[in-house]
Amino acid sequence: MNTVYSIDLSVVPTTFDLWHVCLAGAVAVLAILLIVVLVMMVLMLSRRSHAGTSSAAKQAVAAPEPIVKIVEKFVEVEKIVHAPVPEPIILKEASADAALQLLGLLQKEARFIDFIKEDISLFSDADVGMVARVVHEGCNKAILGHFSLAPVRTETEGHSVTVPAGFDASLVRLTGNIVGSAPFTGKLIHKGWQVTDTRLPKLTQGYNAAVIAPAEVEL
Repeated sequence: MNTVYSIDLSVVPTTFDLWHVCLAGAVAVLAILLIVVLVMMVLMLSRRSHAGTSSAAKQAVAAPEPIVKIVEKFVEVEKIVHAPVPEPIILKEASADAALQLLGLLQKEARFIDFIKEDISLFSDADVGMVARVVHEGCNKAILGHFSLAPVRTETEGHSVTVPAGFDASLVRLTGNIVGSAPFTGKLIHKGWQVTDTRLPKLTQGYNAAVIAPAEVEL
């Protein structure tokens, strides 16, 4: 015998038993989990979008330079690496014997050392002037007898002269207000002197040039 069951859908439960409470709690927990998952997905998508923007900006900043700039920098580096090393300044040692020999000549002809070592404050101006004349004549004889002198500039002192570009600084010394670059135009203050020939006597073997004047003993 077949039994037929019928369900009355109009019947609504008016009370909650333990099963319905558990079911309602499970639905609430699932809803909360769903909301949390959705929020986490939105945050992850936002972070990825921000990271992608930052990466693109960094790539834009660190983009490779144009090939022309790279070549220019390479050429500059080559210039720096292969720049010629300046030659060292070599200082020449002056011969002391030649200077001592000149002092000896000045002493011999003009008593030069005696004059500069004398205390001239003890003498009158007239006496000093008379001695200076003798020293002047002797120095002139010693210098002109062993050196040939010529002026550096042939113009008259006090007149206007022009110093060209690339001038020799050992021949011309600029003074006053030096502005800009050569050529310069100014007044000749001193014509300068230069030695064109030297005729110092040759020293014998064993000669002591440090002795400017030997002591004199009269017997």
